[in-house]
Amino acid sequence: MNTPVQPPFRIGDRVRGISYVPPERRRCEAPEEFEGVIVQVGSGYAGVDAELTLVWCRLADHTERQSLARETELLEPVEAGQVSE
Repeated sequence: MNTPVQPPFRIGDRVRGISYVPPERRRCEAPEEFEGVIVQVGSGYAGVDAELTLVWCRLADHTERQSLARETELLEPVEAGQVSE
């Protein structure tokens, strides 16, 4: 039986990263640096698409950015029982 892998981030963690732009959109959209709060963590399957594990972050202006987990840096972990909006 496989042991579940601990996700790199939790909902509410404050992070910094570079937005993910899918290959088909790179001619009209460029990656950008951002800082925000994790609102969703993707499920990249170990050994299959773990390199594409995505996180979604809400920025101060209430927009969201998608980022590869491996290109995202934890700034401030959320405390147990606390979820940031």
